[in-house]
Amino acid sequence: MKTLLLLRHAKSAWPDGVADHDRPLAERGRRDAPRMGAYMAEMGLEPDFALVSSARRTQETWALVAPALGKDCPSQTVASIYEAEPGAILAAIHAAPQECGTLLVIGHNPGFEDLAAMLAPAGDADTLARVRSKYPTAGLAVIRFDGERWAGVAPGAGRLAAFVTPKTLP
Repeated sequence: MKTLLLLRHAKSAWPDGVADHDRPLAERGRRDAPRMGAYMAEMGLEPDFALVSSARRTQETWALVAPALGKDCPSQTVASIYEAEPGAILAAIHAAPQECGTLLVIGHNPGFEDLAAMLAPAGDADTLARVRSKYPTAGLAVIRFDGERWAGVAPGAGRLAAFVTPKTLP
């Protein structure tokens, strides 16, 4: 079984004169990212490998999530998932190390919302509706697949196990 964790970057700032790719996290994002990492650790959702968009806000999100996980996790910066369509994100997932059981991808919307809907049409009806209606910053979708290979992850093959946002955390 494979578990895919789709974590949208935490809340970013919009400083004047800064290119989109270079936008940093806002104060709220700096608070939410480690909380999401702690939640992941508490729920046993520690990734074996992480794919992180090249954008500054995703890199900063990872830098705050990683220490909260409770174990070391290798990561790779993947420029192709910056502001990507679902197909480009799926291609990066297919290329993930096969020995990785739980894969974390940190990226952007609307690609994540569309990818989650495409990969996981099954799951709790309320959870599915929430992930399809709004995928807020620092939102985390947990999608499980029966297969043993990331290359086999395909549309409709997953089950949405959970969708957690900073606002839903205690």
